[in-house]
Amino acid sequence: MYYVIKRQHAQPLHHFIGFVVKKYITSKTSENVIFEFEKDGKVERKWVKREDIILLTDNKQYFLDTFKKFKQTEAEQQKLVDEAQEQLNQSIENFETTMNEEIDKFTEIKNVSDIPCKMLED
Repeated sequence: MYYVIKRQHAQPLHHFIGFVVKKYITSKTSENVIFEFEKDGKVERKWVKREDIILLTDNKQYFLDTFKKFKQTEAEQQKLVDEAQEQLNQSIENFETTMNEEIDKFTEIKNVSDIPCKMLED
């Protein structure tokens, strides 16, 4: 068995996936690696760009250790993203509250002040 860690480009907060294959085909001059899977008793092949392969090994323990390290880093970074998102949400809420309060204050004083507002003229 061979163990693969592949870079993911399509999903912003998931940069890699790991999987196991029985066989792979490649050459030093090829830009791709072909991985063979067995699905429902049939052999399927998937082409992967060589540059997207982070790790291809037959050492299961090394694969697991590396995958675990990447998962830990991903979890740490996700926590930072979640905290930043929460802070952004709070800032947006504060912005909305402050702007609404400021507009409400102005609306109150325009009725009793000499503010030149055409809406007040009848």
